[in-house]
Amino acid sequence: MASHDDGGGGGAASGRRAPARLARLADQLAPGASAPRGRGPQGARVGARAGVGAGEESRPGPLLEGEVAVITGAGRGIGAAAARLFAKHGARVVVSDLDGDLASAVARSIREAGGEALAVGGDVTEPAFPGRLLEAAVGRFGDLTVLIPNAGFTHDGVVHKMGDAQFTSMLDVHLTAPFRLIRAAAPYMRDRAKVEARRLGRARPRCILNVSSTSGVHGNAGQVNYGAAKAGVVGLTKSVAKEWGQFNIRCNCLVFGMIRTRLTGDREVQGESIRVNGSSVRLGIPGGMDAAVEAMSPLQRVGSPEEAAGAMLLLASPLASYITGQAVEVTGGTHL
Repeated sequence: MASHDDGGGGGAASGRRAPARLARLADQLAPGASAPRGRGPQGARVGARAGVGAGEESRPGPLLEGEVAVITGAGRGIGAAAARLFAKHGARVVVSDLDGDLASAVARSIREAGGEALAVGGDVTEPAFPGRLLEAAVGRFGDLTVLIPNAGFTHDGVVHKMGDAQFTSMLDVHLTAPFRLIRAAAPYMRDRAKVEARRLGRARPRCILNVSSTSGVHGNAGQVNYGAAKAGVVGLTKSVAKEWGQFNIRCNCLVFGMIRTRLTGDREVQGESIRVNGSSVRLGIPGGMDAAVEAMSPLQRVGSPEEAAGAMLLLASPLASYITGQAVEVTGGTHL
C-alpha cells in the first residue's frame, strides 16, 4: 500500500500528524486533482520532495503508478471520466467502447495530456470480444492489473409488458458481459498471481471493479430487467472476491445512484438512442427526476461522472487494499 514514511515509530507526535496526512490523501482522490510525481503503490515512498528533512511531511504520489487498467464503456460518461482520472494517476489505460471513434478520442486526449492509452472498439456482448480486448491490452502494455466492466445501457419497461428479448438484453450487457470479461482475465490476473506467489511469496495486488446500481440493490419501477441484472452483479462480485482473494485480487462493485449521463437524462429532450440487435432503443428517463433525486439526497444534487470516477479511483487504489467483496453505494445519500 502506498504510504508516506516519516521514519518515526508511531508515537504521540506521529499520531497527531495522522489527520493531516489523511487529509492530503483525500485531496489526491478529489476529481480533477493533479497527481504529483513519485514512485507507485509498490514503492516504499511516494511523492518525496527534494530536500525533505526529518519531521517534514511528504506528499502522496500517483495512486495508480505502474497499473494497467482496462475500462469498457469508456467512450463517454463515467467510463471516460474514469479513464482520464486513472491516467492522471499514472495508470496505462485501455479505453474500450462500442463506438470506436469515441474510444479513440478519449485515448487521444489522454495521450495529449502526457498519459498512455490504447483504444479498442467493440461490443462487449459479443462472446469473443473479451478475449480480443484483453489480448490487445496485454500485448500493448504487458499486464492487466485493474479491470472495470463498465459498459451498459438501459431498456426500460414495466414487467407485464416486457418481452423476453427486452429482459435478456439487460442480462447480456450488464451481467453476462462482465462475467465473460472476468473469465477472460483469468490467465492475466489469476494465473499470473499464482506464479508470482510461488516465486516471490505473494502476488502483486490486482483488482476488479464491477458496476451495479441502486436499481439492483433497492429496486426501481420500470426497470425489472436492469434491476435484475444489476442485482446479479453484486452476487458476481462477492463470489469472485471469495474465489480470487487468495491470489491478492480484490473484487468490489460500485452501486451508483443518479449520475448525470445520457442514461439518466430527459429522454424527451436529449433524443439519445442506441442500436441493439437491429432495433433502436431510446436512452434516458422521464423528465423531472433530477428534482426528485435532489429532494432525496442530503447533498441536494445529482452526481457527476467525475465524482463517480473518483469513487472508482478510491477502490482501485492501494488505499482500499483491505476492501473486497463490497457493494459500495455512491448515491449522495439518497438511500440512507
